[in-house]
Amino acid sequence: MLTVRLAAGASPAATLALPVTPEAVATTVVSLPDTLTAECAALRAQVTDPGRAGLVHTLPRPLGRPRTVLLAGIGDGSEADWRAAGAAIVRAAARETSVTVGLPPQVAPDAVRGLATGLLLGAYRYRLGSDDPDTAPRLRRVTLAVDDPAAYEDEIAGAEAVAGATCLARDLTNTPSMRKNPAWFARQVEKEAARHTGLQVRVLGVDELRQGGFGGILAVGGGSASPPRLVELSWRPRGATRHVVLVGKGITFDTGGVSIKPSDAMTLMRKDMGGAAAVVAATLAAARLGLPVRITTLAPLAENMVSGSAMRPGDVVRHYGGRTSEIRNTDAEGRLVLADALAYATERLRPDVLVDLATLTGANAVALGRRTGALYSDDDELAQGLSRAAAEAGEQVWRMPLPEDYVESVRSSDLADVNNAPNGSAGSVLAALYLREFVGEARDRWAHIDMSAPSWIDRDDGELSRGATGWGVRTLVRWLSSQA
Repeated sequence: MLTVRLAAGASPAATLALPVTPEAVATTVVSLPDTLTAECAALRAQVTDPGRAGLVHTLPRPLGRPRTVLLAGIGDGSEADWRAAGAAIVRAAARETSVTVGLPPQVAPDAVRGLATGLLLGAYRYRLGSDDPDTAPRLRRVTLAVDDPAAYEDEIAGAEAVAGATCLARDLTNTPSMRKNPAWFARQVEKEAARHTGLQVRVLGVDELRQGGFGGILAVGGGSASPPRLVELSWRPRGATRHVVLVGKGITFDTGGVSIKPSDAMTLMRKDMGGAAAVVAATLAAARLGLPVRITTLAPLAENMVSGSAMRPGDVVRHYGGRTSEIRNTDAEGRLVLADALAYATERLRPDVLVDLATLTGANAVALGRRTGALYSDDDELAQGLSRAAAEAGEQVWRMPLPEDYVESVRSSDLADVNNAPNGSAGSVLAALYLREFVGEARDRWAHIDMSAPSWIDRDDGELSRGATGWGVRTLVRWLSSQA
C-alpha cells in the first residue's frame, strides 16, 4: 500500500518529481543546485507539449543526486490536473522505492488534495497471479515537500479516505465471483464497518426477506445455490439533521438467468455489483471523515443463475410494498432487486434524499460512451448538485431525460403493474422510468445513476487502473460533504 506523507522542504532524494507548467518548471520548496535547475529547463525546452497534465518526462542522472528527476506536467494547475500528475508520477516511478515531489511555496490546498488522490489511485493494482518480483511495482512511499506540512494535513486525510474507499470498491468489484457471493459481500461490509465507530450493519437473509416481502431480491436469487441478502449500513452522527439514503445494485454474478447471456457477455459480470460496492465504500469514507449527515445505505445482493428454481419469463414478482412486475426478460434483473430496496427506503426510512447507483444497462455505453454515467432525476437541484460533485471529483455524469410518454411502455403488462423489459430502444431511459415506479412519494427527491459503462476500464488511464474503477465513490463523498 502506497503511503503519502508531508515534509518540510527537503534536500533532493534519489528520485525527485518536479511540477511543470506549459511555461516553465515550477518553483519548488526543495533546494536545487543551479546545475540541476539548468538541466531541467533544458529538457523542458526539448520535449513536445511540456506541462501537459499527466505527461511525465524523465531526466536520468546516473552520477548525480537526485539520480532521477521526473518533470510532471500540471497543466493550468487545477485539482484535476494535479490529480493526473499524481497518477503519472507513480506509474513513472513504479520501479523506485520512494519519491519526493517538490511542490511550490504556498501551493493551493486543492492542488495537494488532487495530487495525493492521483498518487494513491494511480498506484492501485489488483492481481491474483504469481508476479515476478523483478517486474512488480515496488514504490511504497511518496513524500510531498511543502513549506508548511501542518497546513495540508486535512487535504491528505481527505485524499486517503476517498482513495482508500475507492480502492476498496475496486477490490470488491474485481474479486472473482467464485469467491464473491452475497454472503461473502455481506461479511466484507461487516468487517469494514467494524473498523469505524458509529457504523451499524443489519443483514437480512432469505427468511427475513421472505417475511418482509422482498419478492424481487428473492426472485433474482432464487436460481442460485448462494442465497440472496439485503445489507443495511447506517451512519448516524450526533446532531445530523439531513437523512440521505443510498442504494446500490449488488448482483454478484449475472448469467442472465433463463434469458441467458452469450459467453462473451458473461466474462465481466463479476462487476455487476459495482453500484453496491460504491455506495458501501462511500458510506465508510463518510464515517472515516466524520461527515455530519445521516446516511443509510442499502445493498440488495443476489446471484442471477440458471437452475430449476430460477425465475422464468412470464412470472410475476410481488415487490416490497405490494407492486408487481411481470418478468419479460430474466436478464433485466438488477432493476428487480433495486425496486425492492427503493420501495423499502421510501416507506420505512423516510429519506430527505434518495440516490441509487447501478451497473444497470449496456445502453449506458451506447448513449454516453465508456467514461460517463447517465444521471436521471426530476429534481433539478439534486441533479445539479450531483453533476457538480462528479465534475469536481474527476468523474463524469450526463443528465438524461425521463419522458412521460415512455411511461406507458413500462406499464404495458396484462398481468402486473409494470414489466421489467419494456419495448423500445432507449434502454437506459426505460430502466430509469421503471425504477421511478417504486420510489413513491420520494420521486421529487430521487436520483438514479446508471454507471455500467464507467465502472470498468480496459487499460490504465490517468488515476484509473485497469479493471474496476470504483466509479461513484468520489462523486458520492464529494456530494455528501455538501449535504452537511
